[in-house]
This record gives sequence, C-alpha cells and structure tokens, in this order.
Amino acid sequence: MDAPGRARLGGGVIATLVGAGLLVVFVVQNRNDVRFDFLLWGFTWPLWLFTLVSAAVGAVLWIGLGVLRRHRRRVARREDRREDRAG
Repeated sequence: MDAPGRARLGGGVIATLVGAGLLVVFVVQNRNDVRFDFLLWGFTWPLWLFTLVSAAVGAVLWIGLGVLRRHRRRVARREDRREDRAG
C-alpha cells in the first residue's frame, strides 16, 4: 500500500523514461558521422544528432496529432449539444 502523500509514476511517465533511456543508449553506441542526400542537398551529420532530431520531430508530430484529435472531438461534442437543444 502507498504511503499517504506519496506520488506514483503513471504509465506515460514510465514509457517516456524507458524511451529516453533507450535513446541515450542508442546515441552512445552510434556516434559515427553519416552522409544524407535529399533531393539537391547533401550533408553529413553525426548519427546521434540525426536520431535526436528525428525523435524530436516525431514527438512534436505525435503531440500535434493528439491536439488536433481532441479539438475535433470537442467541436463534435459542441455540435451534438447544439442539436440536442434545438430539437
């Protein structure tokens, strides 16, 4: 049983910590430079930097899609309430 006033870690926090730990291990093990070619551009980046940038972009997209989904659901609920009041 938990002591009173003691906070527990939720599933999302645990998943985030595990993911961050795995990302740190990957970064430490993959410090080589890699060449990227995209359309007319070519550049060299350390693999760890590319991995961190990719993870950050993915996280922003994931959060953004969640925000859009919640917004659409909220708008739909408002519309449903208006229809219920109208008749």
